Amino acid sequence: MAEGNQEETMMLKLYAIGRLLLEILVLLIKIFYATFEGIFYAIIPTSLKSVKGEIVLVTGAGHGIGREIAIKYAELGSSVVCLDINDKGNEETVKIIQTNGFQKAYAYRCDVTKREEVLQIIQQIKKEVGDVTVLINNAGIMPCHRLLEHKPEEITKIFEVNVLAHFWLLEAVLPNMIKQNHGHIVALSSMAGVLGLRNLVPYCASKFAVRGLMEALIEEFREEKIASEVHFTVVFPYMVNTGLCKNPKINQKLGEALALLQPKMVAEIIVTSMRQNKLAITIPSFFMLLNDVLRLFPIKVGQMVKDFLDSGMDAD
Repeated sequence: MAEGNQEETMMLKLYAIGRLLLEILVLLIKIFYATFEGIFYAIIPTSLKSVKGEIVLVTGAGHGIGREIAIKYAELGSSVVCLDINDKGNEETVKIIQTNGFQKAYAYRCDVTKREEVLQIIQQIKKEVGDVTVLINNAGIMPCHRLLEHKPEEITKIFEVNVLAHFWLLEAVLPNMIKQNHGHIVALSSMAGVLGLRNLVPYCASKFAVRGLMEALIEEFREEKIASEVHFTVVFPYMVNTGLCKNPKINQKLGEALALLQPKMVAEIIVTSMRQNKLAITIPSFFMLLNDVLRLFPIKVGQMVKDFLDSGMDAD
């Protein structure tokens, strides 16, 4: 009787091992396919989805990347809602769009750090323009000095603008996107959300938070199969010539390779990547690969490469 039980136990163990090996084999096949698919689409980009008729809300639309993104979507036939605390810059963006011959552009003032104000303005936009179907979380601030020179109020403000505002806007627009099973969220992080940089400790922390927010949100929607046609894109740009980078440190020996990016070019890449439903992009595109490869090595290796590149931000 005991021998029979031992044989049965052994058979069960062998069955479990065999099943595990089979599952591992299936996983490896899937990994191979996904890798091949990624390489294929890197060489042959996916087709661009239309954004004509979408209602696109752009935060921080009064200048820089936000303004250029708003202009680009208007050119593609979207209705563009420009959101900014800077009335003058915001109105200028709308005027530029309308002067270019695109009339569906609207300016709204909003302090995106205030939850109640965000919820209220989204309801007003819904009544006057329609439901937001594309959200571009672009607004951000970047004080630049050593950590111990940051005032507590400044650190709080960085997180209110760069992180908490994302939550309030998601709370305001995501439920309807889920209900309609249609929408797209684009969040601007930064290369400072991929690697740490001196003089930008709170800013880096806030942009790492945006990266974590988006990765977790993407996984929540994927694993729980929530609204398959609601898409997400997180963007990690290098330094952009928007005025936020007051004292950029550029390695002159590398020429144009690490020069400041221009807002119009960055906006075009962001909009194109959104239209391809890309989950994450760095600008330039090779930066994420470089970061991932360097993190396979000891920390000192990454520090050596960073010292060689010799780029970043000097204090304000």
